[in-house]
Amino acid sequence: MMNTVKLIAASTLVGALVSACSTPNETTPESDTVSLQTYPTTEQQPVSEVYFGTEVIDPYRWLEDDRSEETGAWVKAQNQVTHDYLQQLPGRDRLRERLTRLMDYERESAPFIEGDYTYFYRNDGLQNQSVVYRIKDGSTDEEIFLDPNTFSDDGTVSMSSLRFSDDGSMAAYQLSEGGSDWRTIHIIDATTKEPVDEVIRNVKFSGISWRGNVGIYFSRYDQPDGSELSAKTDHHKLYYHAIGTPSSQDSVVFGAGADQKYRYVSGSVSEDNRYLAIYAANTTSGNELYLQDLQSETDALITVLDHEESDTSLVHSEGDTLFFQTNLDAPNTKLARATVMQPTPDAWIDLIPETDNVLDLSTGGGYFFAHYMVDAISQITQYNTAGEAVRTIELPGPGTASGLSGKVNADTLYYTFTNYKTPSTLYSLNPSSGESAVYRASKAQFASDDYESKQVFYTSKDGTRVPMIITHQKGLSLEGNNPTMLYGYGGFNISLTPSFSSTIAAWLEEGGVYAVANMRGGGEYGKAWHLAGTKLKKQNVFDDFIAAGDYLVERGYTSHDKLAIRGGSNGGLLVGAVMTQQPSFAAVALPAVGVMDMLRYHTFTAGAGWAYDYGTANDSAEMFEYLLGYSPVHNVKADVHYPATLVTTADHDDRVVPAHSFKFAAHLQAKQAGDAPVLIRIETDAGHGAGTPTSKVIDQYVDIFAFTLYHLGQR
Repeated sequence: MMNTVKLIAASTLVGALVSACSTPNETTPESDTVSLQTYPTTEQQPVSEVYFGTEVIDPYRWLEDDRSEETGAWVKAQNQVTHDYLQQLPGRDRLRERLTRLMDYERESAPFIEGDYTYFYRNDGLQNQSVVYRIKDGSTDEEIFLDPNTFSDDGTVSMSSLRFSDDGSMAAYQLSEGGSDWRTIHIIDATTKEPVDEVIRNVKFSGISWRGNVGIYFSRYDQPDGSELSAKTDHHKLYYHAIGTPSSQDSVVFGAGADQKYRYVSGSVSEDNRYLAIYAANTTSGNELYLQDLQSETDALITVLDHEESDTSLVHSEGDTLFFQTNLDAPNTKLARATVMQPTPDAWIDLIPETDNVLDLSTGGGYFFAHYMVDAISQITQYNTAGEAVRTIELPGPGTASGLSGKVNADTLYYTFTNYKTPSTLYSLNPSSGESAVYRASKAQFASDDYESKQVFYTSKDGTRVPMIITHQKGLSLEGNNPTMLYGYGGFNISLTPSFSSTIAAWLEEGGVYAVANMRGGGEYGKAWHLAGTKLKKQNVFDDFIAAGDYLVERGYTSHDKLAIRGGSNGGLLVGAVMTQQPSFAAVALPAVGVMDMLRYHTFTAGAGWAYDYGTANDSAEMFEYLLGYSPVHNVKADVHYPATLVTTADHDDRVVPAHSFKFAAHLQAKQAGDAPVLIRIETDAGHGAGTPTSKVIDQYVDIFAFTLYHLGQR
């Protein structure tokens, strides 16, 4: 439930992170001479604020106005300088060919049955968006059900949250334009594909959950006062739409009252259509939980949890019996059983107790599948609904297994397995017998056997043991000369587990080392690991990242002159903090869609919900001083040699608004004392990451890798 409101999915970051401006597919000269135009003038219009007696000057506050002509002109001028520089970089044609080849292979999702059809997603390789196909029972003929590539000329309209009514006769899905988190919901007849109702608008941070065949639940905010892309949004509500009625008649199920003002609200109907589970939260960790018995004659809410001290969700129900996944008094998470008559924690019975490893549950075929994370590596145990272990699912090796979810009566379930050098392979599983087989092998054109990926453990500044996975070509020389990209996130309880990416494969084929550190602030070791990287302990995350880089240098993988650091969203903050704290740590810095102004992040869109991890400058003098001490925007200093920096963001990012990156780049350009360039690449018609067209992904990584390799001395 809560994943939808976190800054960004980590798997998206590793795979195809949105962070750039559109670049034409033009041939570029192979030249060793790269010249930089003069940076556009960024006017200073100082704004003063006082926090607990301390004055803070913000010279670039005007860049926060995403609707002003002045900001638009600045963006255009910055993109022109960046574009001109990037087009001069050598090796671009080869990088484009390599990226195109590695991404140009057919990919299919696991099949799923709805009504009389079996559905699946397929991308032929270079399609901007994946297409939904289906096959009718008794037939072998495929037909296109929905093709998002036809929704726009350039692939910038993306689709998500495709959900079917109970009998499969209707489907609802969300569309996003230009990468924005704002969505529209479309409901169609699954047979004719014709609209059933008018479009539902102003939807954000929402799922779609059907109540049988009669209606859907969804979430949206009140219309913001000001720009939709940057104005604060803090009153989320759960709505019900009855099929065949105007959207103007949609009713508020939860969140209407002044005492129900939450930043994040969502609802999900149980598979048996008995319960509506309602989740309410003000931050990205912790939620209240209420149930509505849909078979009851009243709409009364049943309180399960009236506080936000845990992440708790209803994962299954059988009549009056409820099953909750929770980290309440169980930091590594457990499965508890209760009844609808006594649903509160004092009556819970542990069904799958907490262990030393972090647990995440999926359900399918009448079973629970316990996904354990052991040093960021997957292990899976199958349980029956009585809580008895049935078997351990044998996985192909160290890596990440995901899936094993489906309907209660499913006789086949599916899961994918991947790691940093192994393209995702789809497996089928018979939940009754435990028999598993390859369902669809990857068609990626990547020679996995030529590479190795291994986990190491290093010691951080305070003695904490931190895992890191390092991937590179076999036979790598450990003489400190390898171009190396160190990637990190370290926040919001998000775990970086091994996964294959065609873009990272291109980096590996270039002879690069790719290292991912599993730092504090993430969820790799449960709630305690997360909390150790939050608020007044956020510096632990930066120290963990610095220690990871030092390990790579000490062990001969690379040198600081051959090191690039990369991260997006909360990881962009990580890169910004590390490069301002230790400017000589890396030769290249790649902060993407980063949270860079730690004094004002909570004033934009739903940013106040991140306070669980960060705290805010208004909390206390101590919290203000701490945030000011590492906020990237406030810690760029004059007469310092900063690394070659490519700041990346997008004009429709309404999660981490681009003003963060605008202001950071302006400070760096004004104060850079060295010769290394500081550029900002601003993607147009794109957002925080989801739904990025394949064509834009290729353009982005051609620029990112060409910039990185050039400034690591590889060209």
